[in-house]
Amino acid sequence: MHLRDRLRTLYEGDSQEAHRFRYALLVFDITTVIFIVVSSFLPQSALVQIVDVIIGLIVLADFSSRLAISPRPWRGLLHPTTLADVAAIVSFLAPIVGEGIGFVRILRTVRLLRTYQLLVRLRADSIFFRRNEELIIASVNLGVFIFVMTGFVYETQHRANEKINNYVDALYFTMAALTTTGFGDITLTGTLGHLISVLIMIFGVTLFLRLVQVLLRPNKVRYPCPVCALQRHDRDAVHCKACGTILNIPDEGAV
Repeated sequence: MHLRDRLRTLYEGDSQEAHRFRYALLVFDITTVIFIVVSSFLPQSALVQIVDVIIGLIVLADFSSRLAISPRPWRGLLHPTTLADVAAIVSFLAPIVGEGIGFVRILRTVRLLRTYQLLVRLRADSIFFRRNEELIIASVNLGVFIFVMTGFVYETQHRANEKINNYVDALYFTMAALTTTGFGDITLTGTLGHLISVLIMIFGVTLFLRLVQVLLRPNKVRYPCPVCALQRHDRDAVHCKACGTILNIPDEGAV
């Protein structure tokens, strides 16, 4: 099989091997996030830099593979998550240039969770995911935002702001700004610092309210009506409330 066809099968196919491969990518994304956070507390050493390079090479291979199977690679280069990948690759392979902008790597987790194949597989494999899909997606979106902004605060402030010494300090400020608590013990100064604070408050509150909305909304099941395509129904619904069509919603044992 041609290499490009093989890659397309892994990234876009519906085989068990393809599903395992995409799950492995998701695990790699999460592991990378954990490493970035933990390494922020560690002194720069040869071991940390070696791990940086290894992760960078894996990200580069993943990036190159996705570009190779893309029908319009040049258009894909302008996508925000693609630019985030490029920034992460530069950071990991040249840590002396930007020791930590690899925190944007977590954006890949959002894109991976939103790929059709992985979502279908998660719905089939996990009753918990089927019951709580919107809650999980909303939580991931908020968590990714918090992590990215925490990383951005840390990378832009830890050299100039004596109160930002590690990711915990940056996370503390991010959460205080997001919740508009305003303790005042840690502040960001200068035009860039003020802009970061504004962005955290505006977008963070929006994502947080979205999560609250999902939590408070009646628990329903996602099942498209075959006639009007209404997506959400009560779990015990027999008829579509929009058009009256008889539904055949699978029970929790169905895959």
